[in-house]
Amino acid sequence: MSQPTFKPELKREVAHLVIEQNYPFRQGSEAMGVSIIALRDGVRRSMSEKRGQTISQGKTMTADQQRIQELEARLRKVEREKDILKKASSLLMSEFLNTSRE
Repeated sequence: MSQPTFKPELKREVAHLVIEQNYPFRQGSEAMGVSIIALRDGVRRSMSEKRGQTISQGKTMTADQQRIQELEARLRKVEREKDILKKASSLLMSEFLNTSRE
């Protein structure tokens, strides 16, 4: 039997109920159809997100964390492209100097 999957918004909403309004874990887990342990993990993850800590599993992220992740990936790509261009220009310059000396 497969585990149910829930949208991050719903997970955050239930975590908010548990954290902010002292909603019991048992009732929250029964309402969502998940184990108490899974709900506690979600609440712990939500609390970590609020403190700005890195999410170890990488499944639930705030919009800001997703944007940061996208920008970091884009930066890595641009840095790789820059390195390729540096190597290409160096190679072309060395070939140009070799042919001009002949």
